[in-house]
Amino acid sequence: MKSIFWISLAVVLYTYAGYPILIAALARLYPRPWLRARWPANTQPPISIIMAVHNGAAMLPAKIDHLLALDPTLVRELIVVSDGSTDATPNILRNAASPRMIPIVLDQHAGKAEAVNQGIAAAQGDILLFVDIRPRIAPGALTELLSNFADPTVGCVAGELVLDTVGHDATAAAVSGLYWRYEQGIRNCEAEFDSPVGVYGGFYAVRRTLATRAPKGIILDDMFQPLSVIGQGYRSVLDRTAIVVDRWPAKAAGEFDRKVRTLAGNFQLIGLAPWILTPRNRVLLQLVSHKLLRLVVPYLFLLLIMSSAFLGLHSIPFATFAIAQTAFWLMAAAALKIRIPILHRIASPASALLVLNAAAVAGLYTYLFTRGPLWKIWLPTLVPADNHLFSQKHTQS
Repeated sequence: MKSIFWISLAVVLYTYAGYPILIAALARLYPRPWLRARWPANTQPPISIIMAVHNGAAMLPAKIDHLLALDPTLVRELIVVSDGSTDATPNILRNAASPRMIPIVLDQHAGKAEAVNQGIAAAQGDILLFVDIRPRIAPGALTELLSNFADPTVGCVAGELVLDTVGHDATAAAVSGLYWRYEQGIRNCEAEFDSPVGVYGGFYAVRRTLATRAPKGIILDDMFQPLSVIGQGYRSVLDRTAIVVDRWPAKAAGEFDRKVRTLAGNFQLIGLAPWILTPRNRVLLQLVSHKLLRLVVPYLFLLLIMSSAFLGLHSIPFATFAIAQTAFWLMAAAALKIRIPILHRIASPASALLVLNAAAVAGLYTYLFTRGPLWKIWLPTLVPADNHLFSQKHTQS
């Protein structure tokens, strides 16, 4: 029983603390800087923007205007794919007047990955920029993103996501704030050492020659594409000066649903692209440490409580540890249910940890027992992000 306790504790500590320290040390000791250079006028590789939309009529006109207002010397075409929309989305696309606009209307709802595949097939630009309907792209972000492709070893570039948390409850704000800063720190270190294992899917670019048709029905196309680029011998990098603002769910329940989808997608990705667990994937250590161990940690927390409770029958230190764990999780659960402001502020990090680990368990259940296509478990929340955060971010940096 002691072996179970110590092994479980070691893996939990490695997952949440050991790996971030390890990858930060590797990034510092063995950095791999890449070339960033502004392209001379009229030599920039043309960009094809690809956006998949399902029932996005409420935001689509403004989003099209936003994208077409980006530097026309960089953006060759805007490809918007309606994925079986049943609202006014198809009509909006058919009536779009810009010569740079390429509308694609799919009659059947086949999921984002298939819509993106259709966009890739139609694209003519050297660089494919994948965007979602909700985020807002900061002025100059395209130029910054493009500068990374001056390095011929770079195949994928993702921008810097700034989250708008105005109106979020304490737990959702903890996930969108504290947790996201923690996650960004890990990704930045992974990029400095080699490549991150995942990128923010609302704003990232890939060389067209490296873009891969995603498996049908895949949820995490934004993880599959960068890993495919890495599998072809290129790097995926992050550019912290290419700013994009997005907004995640404002309530803990909505954040839980979002994470369930993402974590179910992790299980699905292993099944659809098993090569990511082979030596062909040179970021296998990062993938296991950063993504896969987090799928196991909830069960290790349970083993920690059970083993320490059993050992605590004959040991005060183990009994104390069991009581402390139980109190921690009860406080986290209470903060989700009891509307006491001070409790929310104190316990929101614990509640965020509870939400994330519960979502990992629910994600496995969803992956195993969802009937029909897995991508149907999720539809995007059409909540626009605020532009005011652009200036805040530049001030902070």
